[in-house]
Formats: sequence, structure tokens, C-alpha cells
Amino acid sequence: MYMIRERWQRADALQGSPLQRRLRRLSAMEKKEEARAFLDAFHDATSASKATRQARWSEVRRELSRSGHYEHTPEELAYGARLSWRNNGRCIGRLMWESLDVVDCRHLTDPAQIAGRVFSHLDEAHGDGRIRSIISVFAPVRGAELPAWIESSQAIQYAAHVQADGRVVGDRQNQEMTRIAMSLGWRQPVLEGAFDPLPLLVRDKNDRRHMFDIPPACIREVPITHPAFPAIAGLGLRWYSVPLVTGHIMTIGGIDYPCAPFNGFYMATEIASRDFVDRKRYDVLPQVARAIGISPDTKDDPLWKDRALTELNAAVLHSYGQAGITIVDHHSASDQFMTFHRREQAAGRCVAADWRWIVPPQASASCDVFHLRMRNFHPVPNFYRDRGDEGLRMMPWYGDRHRRRGLVWLDRILRRWKIWKRMAG
Repeated sequence: MYMIRERWQRADALQGSPLQRRLRRLSAMEKKEEARAFLDAFHDATSASKATRQARWSEVRRELSRSGHYEHTPEELAYGARLSWRNNGRCIGRLMWESLDVVDCRHLTDPAQIAGRVFSHLDEAHGDGRIRSIISVFAPVRGAELPAWIESSQAIQYAAHVQADGRVVGDRQNQEMTRIAMSLGWRQPVLEGAFDPLPLLVRDKNDRRHMFDIPPACIREVPITHPAFPAIAGLGLRWYSVPLVTGHIMTIGGIDYPCAPFNGFYMATEIASRDFVDRKRYDVLPQVARAIGISPDTKDDPLWKDRALTELNAAVLHSYGQAGITIVDHHSASDQFMTFHRREQAAGRCVAADWRWIVPPQASASCDVFHLRMRNFHPVPNFYRDRGDEGLRMMPWYGDRHRRRGLVWLDRILRRWKIWKRMAG
């Protein structure tokens, strides 16, 4: 009786956890539908026999009816992770989705083990500078049981030091994460800099925070220089080589994996046109303009920002190239996406894409993706950050199949009903 009461108390406590509030809420019917749609896709890709398909679906259906959960086989997990990348409408770099390395870490549940794997992931992804796309998948949500998860949105983040006069030194968007780290005992450097790495924050299955300092050897940074403007080097800008995203939730066949660190490689505009320049980030565009001999304080030159952004992008591309680190410019990334789009259409598949995320922030209209009609229909498997945003609209997509007009209309009605029901919940 005591064990049952303790379990209820723990379940009630987890209902208010940050992770619980982010997870999608699926009915038993929706979970079975997503499981069936994913298994059909997996078996189509592997050319499974009819007997194999029926046996696997019967097993999954029984498990879902009994406990509301089922375990993916290693092969299903690997295919589902790659499919999640292919389906993600916010990623421009999906051309290489089939080459994603999937590491099954579901047996690692302790926060220290998870942190250790993240550090190994950074090493493996960096390699000799030719960045490998890797995903490390940890334990899924099993019913009311929440697994350990990584609270940091990226493995490597820079601190934000608030000064006595209100100025912020560092990455402004990380003020809250810096405060949390300090409350857990993290000590700021004696000489506070703009690029001080924050520790990795992991929450265990009981929602308790654990803090781990990232080994310096895992943080490969690139100093930003420019071949024609030496003054840019004097700004002291630098950035890390592996963008390891740790704050998303991967959903495969109705099963959510809240701890699935994933990395690709950088597009230069992500660093130069956003991280360094956004006002809620480093906001260094005026300093860059002065470094290349342009005055940002005069109204006589309304295009000073464009010139400064172009040279900052050139500096980032030059610096990563000199260091031998994989990076892509926005024009090449646009061409790669168009190749991906053509291949998907040739395979008879529609491409989910969010125009606001796919189109680069620099020289947008000169990139082919700017002129491409896009629709993000949020298919699953996929990645999401919160059930109130991307997670709200995620559901199986049947638009790639030939269906009668009545079924097409029924699909539309069901999608709208599911979204309304999720919003009401």
C-alpha cells in the first residue's frame, strides 16, 4: 500500500515538471495510428514480408493496449531517427539524411552516463574536422515514467555575465541558464569573458538537476579572422565547431524520446548573421562595421549593415576553412536543399518545409529556396520542442499516397479535429 501511494505521489509531482508540460498528449487511438503508420513506412523501406508485417503489428498493438508503450527494435530506432531528420520542416540541410549515424543509448539512464556520452558524441562528431552527423538516443517516455533529459538547449553554450551597470557580457539569451548554473555552484571565471562555456545541465528521472563541466578538449573553438580586414580578429570573436542540439524531443511511432542529442554542421549565416548579430545575442554588427572601415553612426549609408554582414560571413567561412572545420555557405545550402527537394519529389514524397526557417537570413532573394512554395504539414516521425508549437500539429501524413477524394477530405477533417482537441486539452 505504501509503494502504491508513493508511486501516485511521484506521478502527481511529475505532472508539473517542465518536461511533462512539453510532451505531446496523445490518445490511445492516436498513438496506435502513429505506430501503425511508422511500422508501415519501416516495412516498406525494408521490403518486409506480409507475415513479418502482421506479426510485428500484432505485437505492438498488444503492448499498446496493455501498457500504452512498446519498444522499438534497433533497426526501427535507426530508421525512425533518420526519418525524423528528413521530415523536420525547419532544417535546410536534409540532403544527407540517410547518412545519419544513430547511436542507441537507451540503456544509459544515469545523468553522469548521459553527460559522458554527450562528451563522447562531441569528440566523434568533430573527428578530424570533417563533421559527422550523429544522434545519440537515450531512454523514451514510458507511460507516466519520465526518463532523464538534458535541460541545456545545446551542449555548448556561452554564459551571459550581467554587470553592475546592467551591461551583459556574453550571450544575452543565456542569462537564465547562467543564473541556474550559478545557483547550482558554478563559479564564473575571475576574468569574465564573452565566450565562457556553461556547464551541461541534466535532469534525472526524479526531475533533479545535475551539473557537469564540459571538458575543454571537447570544445573546439574557431577564432574568427578576415583575410582582408585584420581588425576583425581584434574583436576577439570565436565560435565552436559542433552544433550539438540537446533541447528537442524526437517522436517516432507515438513514442517520445526527450533526450536525443543531434548534430549536423554549421551554415555560416547561423553564426555570422544570427548568433553574432542578433540584438538578443551578441549584437556586434556596429563593431564589425567599424573594423572594416564603415561608420554605423551616419544615415548617409543605409546599406552599412549589408556590407558588414557580408564581410562577417566571409570571415566565418574563411576561419572555419582555415581550421579545417566543415561549414557551408548559404548559397550552397540552398542548392543542396533544392537537390533534396527534387529527390523527394522523384520518390513520390511531399517535402515539409517552413519558409521562415529554410530561407537564409542573408541575400535571401538570390537563393532558389526563396522562390519555392513551401508548406510545413508536420509529419511524424519528427523533432519538436514543445507541444504548444510544433508538437500541436504533428500527426501521420497520408498525402504521399494515392487516395480517393473522400478519404482526402476525411484526412483534412481529422487533422483539424485533432488540432482542435489538442488545443482544448
